[in-house]
Amino acid sequence: MKKFVLAVALSQIVLLQGCALDTFSAKPDDPKYAPALPEEDYTQAMPTGGIYNAYTLNNGMYSDTSAHKVGDIIAVTLEESTKASKKANTDLDKSGSNNFGGITLGGRAVSVKGYTPTLSTNSSSTFSGESKADQSNSLKGQISVSVVKVYSNGNLQVQGEKWLMLNNGNEYVRVTGLIRPSDISSDNTVSSQRIANARIQYGGTGDFADTQERGFISRLFNSAFNIFF
Repeated sequence: MKKFVLAVALSQIVLLQGCALDTFSAKPDDPKYAPALPEEDYTQAMPTGGIYNAYTLNNGMYSDTSAHKVGDIIAVTLEESTKASKKANTDLDKSGSNNFGGITLGGRAVSVKGYTPTLSTNSSSTFSGESKADQSNSLKGQISVSVVKVYSNGNLQVQGEKWLMLNNGNEYVRVTGLIRPSDISSDNTVSSQRIANARIQYGGTGDFADTQERGFISRLFNSAFNIFF
C-alpha cells in the first residue's frame, strides 16, 4: 500500500511539473508584439516646378495625421473595468419512515418464540450549501501600439507592449486587436473599448510578482490532479 501511495504521489509531481513548464513567463522584446516597419510606398520626388507631390500629400500639412498605414503609431487609452458577482443558496431536507405491523395468519398473530415480527425504518437527509463570488478589475493608462496590417476594408491590426522597470521588478502592458479607422480620434488616440478581438495583458516580473505565486507543495495539493482530497 505504501508503494502504491508513493507511486501516485510521484505521478502527481511529474504531472504538476509538466504543467509548471507551460507557465507563461513574459519577457521584453517578444517578437509577437514587435512594431512593424513602415512600407516605403513612394518614390524619390523629382523637381518639376509644382508645389505638390506624392511625398508632400502623404506627409505634409494637408494629409491625414491619424494612423492608416503599416508602421503608423496609435495611442491606446486603457479604460477597462469589469465587475462580476454571483451568489447561490441550496437547502435540501428529506425524511421518511416505514412501519410494518405483526404478521397475521388465519386471523391469528404469528409469533416466533414469543416475539411478534415487526419492521420499522426511519431515514432523514439534510443538505445546506451556500456559495458567493465577487470579482472586479480595473485598468487605466495609455500605451502606444503600431499598425502591423491593413485589411481590405480599412481595418487596422495593431500590436504593442510597454515595459516599466521598477525597483523590485518590471511591469508590462501588452495590447493586440483590430481598430476601425473611424474610431480613431483627431489626436490619433483610440479607447481600448473600441478594439475588436482585443487581447490586453497586464502583469509583472520580479520580487513583487514572485511573492504572489504559490509554492510547489501548495500547487500540488490544490491542483486538479490531487486525488487524496
